[in-house]
Amino acid sequence: MVSTTSTNIEDYLLWRGDLSFAMSPFTPVDNLMFSVFAYLPFDGLVPSEAEKRGPTIAEVAQRFARSNYRDIHGHPFSERMKQHIDFFSRAANTERFARVRLSAFQNRFDREVETQFAAVTFSLPDGSHYVAFRGTDATVVGWKEDFNMSFMTPVPAQHLAVAYLEHIARRLHGKLRIGGHSKGGNLAVYAAAFCGFWSRRRIRAVYNNDGPGFNEKTIAQKGFRELEGRLFAYVPQSSIIGMLLEHSERYTIVQSTQRGIAQHDPYSWVVQGPNFVCVDTVSDTSRFIDSTIKEWLGALSTTERQRFIDALFDIIEATDITSFTELSSNWLQRARAMGEAISNLDAESRAMLIQTLKLLFETGKNNIRLILPLREREEDKKDIVKK
Repeated sequence: MVSTTSTNIEDYLLWRGDLSFAMSPFTPVDNLMFSVFAYLPFDGLVPSEAEKRGPTIAEVAQRFARSNYRDIHGHPFSERMKQHIDFFSRAANTERFARVRLSAFQNRFDREVETQFAAVTFSLPDGSHYVAFRGTDATVVGWKEDFNMSFMTPVPAQHLAVAYLEHIARRLHGKLRIGGHSKGGNLAVYAAAFCGFWSRRRIRAVYNNDGPGFNEKTIAQKGFRELEGRLFAYVPQSSIIGMLLEHSERYTIVQSTQRGIAQHDPYSWVVQGPNFVCVDTVSDTSRFIDSTIKEWLGALSTTERQRFIDALFDIIEATDITSFTELSSNWLQRARAMGEAISNLDAESRAMLIQTLKLLFETGKNNIRLILPLREREEDKKDIVKK
Protein backbone atom coordinates (compact mmCIF):
# COMPACT_ATOMS: atom_id res chain seq x y z
CA MET A 1 0.00 0.00 0.00
CA VAL A 2 1.32 3.46 -0.92
CA SER A 3 1.18 6.06 1.81
CA THR A 4 -1.10 9.04 1.31
CA THR A 5 1.44 11.22 3.08
CA SER A 6 4.50 12.69 1.47
CA THR A 7 6.76 13.23 4.46
CA ASN A 8 10.30 12.52 3.31
CA ILE A 9 13.91 13.57 3.86
CA GLU A 10 12.99 17.13 2.89
CA ASP A 11 10.46 17.23 5.72
CA TYR A 12 13.12 15.74 7.99
CA LEU A 13 15.04 19.01 7.62
CA LEU A 14 12.03 20.91 8.93
CA TRP A 15 11.47 18.54 11.85
CA ARG A 16 15.04 17.84 12.92
CA GLY A 17 17.15 20.55 11.30
CA ASP A 18 17.28 22.65 14.45
CA LEU A 19 18.67 19.73 16.49
CA SER A 20 22.44 19.35 16.47
CA PHE A 21 23.99 15.90 16.44
CA ALA A 22 24.92 16.50 20.10
CA MET A 23 21.24 16.99 20.94
CA SER A 24 19.89 14.18 18.73
CA PRO A 25 22.15 11.23 17.77
CA PHE A 26 22.81 10.08 14.21
CA THR A 27 19.80 8.34 12.62
CA PRO A 28 19.22 6.08 9.58
CA VAL A 29 17.57 9.09 7.90
CA ASP A 30 20.79 11.10 8.33
CA ASN A 31 22.52 8.24 6.54
CA LEU A 32 20.15 8.55 3.56
CA MET A 33 20.68 12.29 3.42
CA PHE A 34 24.46 11.98 3.25
CA SER A 35 24.02 9.29 0.59
CA VAL A 36 22.00 11.74 -1.50
CA PHE A 37 24.61 14.47 -0.97
CA ALA A 38 27.17 12.11 -2.55
CA TYR A 39 25.47 12.64 -5.92
CA LEU A 40 26.46 16.31 -5.99
CA PRO A 41 29.26 17.45 -8.34
CA PHE A 42 31.82 18.59 -5.78
CA ASP A 43 34.59 18.87 -8.40
CA GLY A 44 36.68 21.95 -7.61
CA LEU A 45 34.66 22.66 -4.46
CA VAL A 46 35.89 19.98 -2.03
CA PRO A 47 39.55 18.93 -1.54
CA SER A 48 40.55 15.53 -2.90
CA GLU A 49 42.56 14.63 0.21
CA ALA A 50 41.04 13.73 3.57
CA GLU A 51 41.22 16.78 5.86
CA LYS A 52 40.04 17.59 9.36
CA ARG A 53 39.26 21.18 8.38
CA GLY A 54 37.62 20.83 4.99
CA PRO A 55 34.93 23.32 3.96
CA THR A 56 31.59 23.10 5.75
CA ILE A 57 28.30 22.23 4.08
CA ALA A 58 27.32 25.89 4.53
CA GLU A 59 30.49 27.06 2.73
CA VAL A 60 30.10 24.58 -0.14
CA ALA A 61 26.43 25.56 -0.55
CA GLN A 62 27.53 29.18 -0.99
CA ARG A 63 29.86 28.10 -3.78
CA PHE A 64 27.02 26.24 -5.47
CA ALA A 65 24.89 29.38 -5.19
CA ARG A 66 27.50 31.27 -7.20
CA SER A 67 27.56 28.59 -9.92
CA ASN A 68 24.12 29.50 -11.31
CA TYR A 69 23.34 25.78 -11.70
CA ARG A 70 26.30 25.14 -13.98
CA ASP A 71 29.18 22.71 -13.62
CA ILE A 72 32.89 23.56 -13.74
CA HIS A 73 32.78 23.47 -17.55
CA GLY A 74 29.83 25.84 -17.72
CA HIS A 75 27.25 23.24 -18.72
CA PRO A 76 23.79 23.57 -17.09
CA PHE A 77 22.83 20.93 -14.54
CA SER A 78 19.94 18.52 -15.11
CA GLU A 79 16.66 19.07 -13.29
CA ARG A 80 17.52 16.13 -11.03
CA MET A 81 20.86 17.68 -10.08
CA LYS A 82 19.17 21.01 -9.40
CA GLN A 83 16.89 19.17 -6.97
CA HIS A 84 19.94 17.68 -5.20
CA ILE A 85 21.64 21.08 -4.98
CA ASP A 86 18.51 22.79 -3.65
CA PHE A 87 18.15 20.08 -1.02
CA PHE A 88 21.81 20.42 -0.04
CA SER A 89 21.39 24.21 0.19
CA ARG A 90 18.42 23.87 2.52
CA ALA A 91 20.44 21.50 4.71
CA ALA A 92 23.20 24.11 4.80
CA ASN A 93 20.81 26.48 6.58
CA THR A 94 20.12 24.10 9.47
CA GLU A 95 21.84 23.76 12.81
CA ARG A 96 22.23 20.02 12.25
CA PHE A 97 24.15 20.08 8.96
CA ALA A 98 25.65 23.55 8.45
CA ARG A 99 28.93 22.84 10.28
CA VAL A 100 29.51 19.32 8.93
CA ARG A 101 32.77 19.38 6.95
CA LEU A 102 33.53 17.78 3.58
CA SER A 103 36.78 16.40 2.23
CA ALA A 104 38.33 13.65 0.14
CA PHE A 105 36.08 14.07 -2.89
CA GLN A 106 37.12 11.64 -5.61
CA ASN A 107 35.45 11.22 -8.96
CA ARG A 108 36.73 8.58 -11.41
CA PHE A 109 35.23 7.85 -14.81
CA ASP A 110 36.93 5.54 -17.30
CA ARG A 111 35.14 4.34 -20.40
CA GLU A 112 37.91 1.90 -21.34
CA VAL A 113 37.85 -0.09 -18.09
CA GLU A 114 34.11 0.53 -17.57
CA THR A 115 34.38 2.40 -14.27
CA GLN A 116 32.15 5.03 -12.66
CA PHE A 117 33.14 5.87 -9.08
CA ALA A 118 32.76 8.82 -6.75
CA ALA A 119 32.98 9.27 -2.99
CA VAL A 120 33.13 12.04 -0.41
CA THR A 121 33.58 12.09 3.37
CA PHE A 122 31.52 14.13 5.83
CA SER A 123 33.14 14.93 9.18
CA LEU A 124 30.67 15.55 12.00
CA PRO A 125 31.29 17.91 14.94
CA ASP A 126 31.65 14.95 17.33
CA GLY A 127 34.76 13.74 15.48
CA SER A 128 33.08 10.85 13.66
CA HIS A 129 32.88 10.59 9.86
CA TYR A 130 30.36 9.41 7.29
CA VAL A 131 32.01 7.96 4.17
CA ALA A 132 29.52 8.29 1.31
CA PHE A 133 29.82 6.40 -1.97
CA ARG A 134 27.91 7.68 -4.98
CA GLY A 135 25.34 5.50 -6.67
CA THR A 136 25.06 4.86 -10.39
CA ASP A 137 24.68 7.97 -12.52
CA ALA A 138 22.93 8.09 -15.90
CA THR A 139 26.03 7.19 -17.92
CA VAL A 140 26.09 4.05 -20.03
CA VAL A 141 29.48 3.18 -18.51
CA GLY A 142 28.04 3.43 -14.99
CA TRP A 143 25.20 1.06 -15.81
CA LYS A 144 27.49 -1.34 -17.66
CA GLU A 145 29.66 -1.62 -14.55
CA ASP A 146 26.54 -2.44 -12.50
CA PHE A 147 25.58 -5.20 -14.92
CA ASN A 148 29.14 -6.52 -14.79
CA MET A 149 28.56 -7.29 -11.10
CA SER A 150 26.44 -10.26 -12.21
CA PHE A 151 29.54 -12.09 -13.42
CA MET A 152 32.52 -10.22 -11.96
CA THR A 153 33.67 -9.52 -8.40
CA PRO A 154 35.26 -7.17 -7.76
CA VAL A 155 34.43 -4.64 -10.44
CA PRO A 156 36.83 -1.64 -10.66
CA ALA A 157 34.61 0.62 -8.52
CA GLN A 158 34.71 -1.94 -5.70
CA HIS A 159 38.53 -1.95 -5.83
CA LEU A 160 38.49 1.86 -5.66
CA ALA A 161 36.04 1.82 -2.75
CA VAL A 162 38.38 -0.30 -0.62
CA ALA A 163 41.35 1.95 -1.43
CA TYR A 164 39.27 5.04 -0.65
CA LEU A 165 38.15 3.73 2.74
CA GLU A 166 41.73 2.84 3.67
CA HIS A 167 42.81 6.39 2.71
CA ILE A 168 40.16 7.85 5.01
CA ALA A 169 41.09 5.50 7.87
CA ARG A 170 44.75 6.54 7.60
CA ARG A 171 44.11 10.27 7.47
CA LEU A 172 41.15 10.78 9.79
CA HIS A 173 40.74 9.66 13.40
CA GLY A 174 37.39 8.81 14.94
CA LYS A 175 34.53 6.42 14.38
CA LEU A 176 33.39 5.66 10.85
CA ARG A 177 29.97 5.22 9.31
CA ILE A 178 29.85 4.15 5.69
CA GLY A 179 26.99 4.17 3.22
CA GLY A 180 25.50 4.98 -0.12
CA HIS A 181 22.41 4.75 -2.26
CA SER A 182 22.01 2.23 -5.11
CA LYS A 183 25.45 1.08 -6.28
CA GLY A 184 26.90 3.33 -3.57
CA GLY A 185 25.38 1.02 -0.95
CA ASN A 186 27.02 -1.98 -2.57
CA LEU A 187 30.39 -0.18 -2.61
CA ALA A 188 30.00 0.75 1.06
CA VAL A 189 29.44 -2.85 2.10
CA TYR A 190 32.24 -4.17 -0.11
CA ALA A 191 34.73 -1.58 1.17
CA ALA A 192 33.86 -2.35 4.80
CA ALA A 193 34.13 -6.11 4.28
CA PHE A 194 37.47 -6.02 2.43
CA CYS A 195 39.35 -3.20 4.16
CA GLY A 196 42.05 -3.93 6.70
CA PHE A 197 41.31 -5.34 10.15
CA TRP A 198 42.12 -2.12 12.04
CA SER A 199 40.07 0.01 9.69
CA ARG A 200 37.12 -2.37 10.07
CA ARG A 201 37.31 -2.17 13.87
CA ARG A 202 36.57 1.57 13.70
CA ILE A 203 33.38 1.11 11.68
CA ARG A 204 30.24 1.81 13.70
CA ALA A 205 27.71 1.08 10.94
CA VAL A 206 27.45 0.33 7.22
CA TYR A 207 24.32 1.39 5.33
CA ASN A 208 23.16 -0.09 2.03
CA ASN A 209 20.25 2.02 0.77
CA ASP A 210 18.52 -0.03 -1.94
CA GLY A 211 21.81 -1.20 -3.41
CA PRO A 212 22.46 -4.63 -4.95
CA GLY A 213 24.05 -7.45 -3.01
CA PHE A 214 26.81 -9.91 -3.92
CA ASN A 215 27.29 -13.46 -5.08
CA GLU A 216 27.38 -16.19 -2.42
CA LYS A 217 31.15 -16.70 -2.70
CA THR A 218 31.79 -13.05 -1.87
CA ILE A 219 29.38 -13.02 1.08
CA ALA A 220 31.16 -16.08 2.53
CA GLN A 221 34.34 -14.04 3.08
CA LYS A 222 35.54 -13.37 6.63
CA GLY A 223 34.98 -9.59 6.45
CA PHE A 224 31.22 -10.02 6.16
CA ARG A 225 31.11 -12.15 9.30
CA GLU A 226 33.15 -9.60 11.22
CA LEU A 227 30.62 -6.90 10.32
CA GLU A 228 27.68 -8.83 11.73
CA GLY A 229 25.39 -6.49 13.63
CA ARG A 230 26.82 -3.42 11.90
CA LEU A 231 25.36 -3.95 8.41
CA PHE A 232 22.03 -2.23 7.73
CA ALA A 233 20.09 -2.53 4.47
CA TYR A 234 17.05 -0.44 3.58
CA VAL A 235 14.80 -1.16 0.60
CA PRO A 236 11.41 0.24 -0.48
CA GLN A 237 8.48 -2.19 -0.58
CA SER A 238 8.68 -2.60 -4.37
CA SER A 239 12.46 -2.76 -4.45
CA ILE A 240 14.11 -4.03 -7.61
CA ILE A 241 17.71 -2.77 -7.47
CA GLY A 242 18.14 -3.56 -3.78
CA MET A 243 16.91 -7.14 -4.20
CA LEU A 244 19.47 -8.04 -6.85
CA LEU A 245 22.01 -10.76 -5.95
CA GLU A 246 22.40 -11.93 -2.33
CA HIS A 247 22.54 -10.03 0.96
CA SER A 248 24.27 -11.13 4.16
CA GLU A 249 22.32 -8.61 6.20
CA ARG A 250 18.58 -8.51 6.90
CA TYR A 251 16.88 -5.58 5.23
CA THR A 252 14.39 -3.08 6.60
CA ILE A 253 11.48 -2.38 4.23
CA VAL A 254 10.63 1.32 3.90
CA GLN A 255 7.32 2.72 2.74
CA SER A 256 7.47 4.81 -0.45
CA THR A 257 5.08 7.30 -2.04
CA GLN A 258 5.99 6.04 -5.52
CA ARG A 259 5.28 2.80 -7.39
CA GLY A 260 7.51 0.19 -9.03
CA ILE A 261 11.05 1.15 -10.02
CA ALA A 262 10.29 4.80 -9.09
CA GLN A 263 10.51 3.73 -5.43
CA HIS A 264 14.28 3.64 -5.89
CA ASP A 265 14.10 7.44 -5.61
CA PRO A 266 15.30 8.32 -2.07
CA TYR A 267 13.02 11.38 -1.99
CA SER A 268 10.03 9.01 -2.12
CA TRP A 269 10.91 7.17 1.12
CA VAL A 270 8.48 8.02 3.91
CA VAL A 271 9.95 9.50 7.09
CA GLN A 272 8.34 10.14 10.47
CA GLY A 273 10.43 11.98 13.04
CA PRO A 274 13.92 10.41 13.26
CA ASN A 275 12.97 7.16 11.51
CA PHE A 276 11.68 5.66 8.30
CA VAL A 277 8.09 4.45 8.13
CA CYS A 278 8.44 0.70 7.63
CA VAL A 279 6.25 -2.13 6.36
CA ASP A 280 6.43 -5.86 7.00
CA THR A 281 7.04 -7.30 3.54
CA VAL A 282 8.08 -6.34 0.04
CA SER A 283 5.41 -6.30 -2.65
CA ASP A 284 4.44 -9.18 -4.96
CA THR A 285 6.06 -7.27 -7.81
CA SER A 286 9.37 -7.08 -5.94
CA ARG A 287 9.28 -10.80 -5.09
CA PHE A 288 8.38 -11.68 -8.67
CA ILE A 289 11.24 -9.67 -10.19
CA ASP A 290 13.69 -10.86 -7.55
CA SER A 291 12.92 -14.56 -8.06
CA THR A 292 12.82 -14.21 -11.85
CA ILE A 293 16.21 -12.51 -12.11
CA LYS A 294 17.86 -14.86 -9.60
CA GLU A 295 16.56 -17.95 -11.42
CA TRP A 296 17.48 -16.51 -14.79
CA LEU A 297 21.04 -15.68 -13.73
CA GLY A 298 21.32 -19.07 -12.02
CA ALA A 299 20.56 -20.78 -15.34
CA LEU A 300 23.40 -18.91 -17.08
CA SER A 301 27.10 -19.60 -16.70
CA THR A 302 29.48 -16.74 -15.88
CA THR A 303 30.64 -16.69 -19.49
CA GLU A 304 27.06 -16.62 -20.79
CA ARG A 305 26.21 -13.68 -18.54
CA GLN A 306 29.24 -11.74 -19.75
CA ARG A 307 28.53 -12.44 -23.41
CA PHE A 308 24.90 -11.39 -23.04
CA ILE A 309 25.73 -8.14 -21.22
CA ASP A 310 28.52 -7.25 -23.66
CA ALA A 311 26.19 -7.84 -26.62
CA LEU A 312 23.38 -5.85 -25.01
CA PHE A 313 25.58 -2.83 -24.33
CA ASP A 314 27.22 -3.04 -27.75
CA ILE A 315 23.72 -2.52 -29.15
CA ILE A 316 23.07 0.43 -26.81
CA GLU A 317 26.45 2.02 -27.59
CA ALA A 318 25.72 1.75 -31.33
CA THR A 319 23.44 4.78 -30.79
CA ASP A 320 26.52 6.86 -29.83
CA ILE A 321 24.95 7.90 -26.54
CA THR A 322 27.09 8.32 -23.43
CA SER A 323 24.13 8.81 -21.09
CA PHE A 324 20.69 7.21 -20.98
CA THR A 325 19.19 10.70 -20.75
CA GLU A 326 20.13 11.11 -24.41
CA LEU A 327 17.80 8.30 -25.52
CA SER A 328 14.82 10.65 -25.51
CA SER A 329 16.41 12.82 -28.20
CA ASN A 330 16.37 11.58 -31.79
CA TRP A 331 14.72 8.40 -30.54
CA LEU A 332 13.78 7.24 -34.04
CA GLN A 333 17.39 7.52 -35.16
CA ARG A 334 18.58 5.76 -31.99
CA ALA A 335 16.10 2.91 -32.51
CA ARG A 336 17.26 2.51 -36.10
CA ALA A 337 20.89 2.38 -34.97
CA MET A 338 20.07 -0.34 -32.42
CA GLY A 339 18.20 -2.32 -35.06
CA GLU A 340 21.19 -2.14 -37.37
CA ALA A 341 23.50 -3.20 -34.54
CA ILE A 342 21.35 -6.28 -33.91
CA SER A 343 21.32 -7.20 -37.59
CA ASN A 344 25.11 -6.78 -37.75
CA LEU A 345 25.71 -9.28 -34.96
CA ASP A 346 27.23 -12.54 -36.09
CA ALA A 347 24.81 -15.47 -36.21
CA GLU A 348 26.14 -17.02 -33.00
CA SER A 349 25.88 -13.79 -30.98
CA ARG A 350 22.40 -13.04 -32.30
CA ALA A 351 21.22 -16.57 -31.46
CA MET A 352 22.74 -16.24 -27.97
CA LEU A 353 20.97 -12.92 -27.39
CA ILE A 354 17.61 -14.29 -28.50
CA GLN A 355 17.95 -17.48 -26.46
CA THR A 356 18.96 -15.59 -23.31
CA LEU A 357 16.02 -13.19 -23.62
CA LYS A 358 13.72 -16.13 -24.30
CA LEU A 359 14.98 -17.79 -21.11
CA LEU A 360 14.22 -14.60 -19.16
CA PHE A 361 10.70 -14.49 -20.63
CA GLU A 362 10.05 -18.16 -19.81
CA THR A 363 11.35 -17.74 -16.25
CA GLY A 364 9.10 -14.74 -15.71
CA LYS A 365 6.10 -16.58 -17.13
CA ASN A 366 6.65 -19.51 -14.75
CA ASN A 367 7.06 -17.24 -11.74
CA ILE A 368 3.92 -15.22 -12.45
CA ARG A 369 1.96 -18.48 -12.39
CA LEU A 370 3.26 -19.07 -8.86
CA ILE A 371 2.47 -15.56 -7.63
CA LEU A 372 -1.08 -15.35 -8.99
CA PRO A 373 -2.39 -18.26 -6.86
CA LEU A 374 -0.72 -16.65 -3.82
CA ARG A 375 -2.60 -13.43 -4.47
CA GLU A 376 -5.83 -15.37 -4.86
CA ARG A 377 -5.28 -17.09 -1.48
CA GLU A 378 -4.62 -13.72 0.17
CA GLU A 379 -7.83 -12.32 -1.32
CA ASP A 380 -9.76 -15.35 -0.04
CA LYS A 381 -8.41 -14.72 3.47
CA LYS A 382 -9.58 -11.09 3.30
CA ASP A 383 -13.05 -12.21 2.24
CA ILE A 384 -13.23 -14.68 5.16
CA VAL A 385 -12.21 -11.96 7.64
CA LYS A 386 -14.89 -9.61 6.25
CA LYS A 387 -17.53 -12.30 6.64
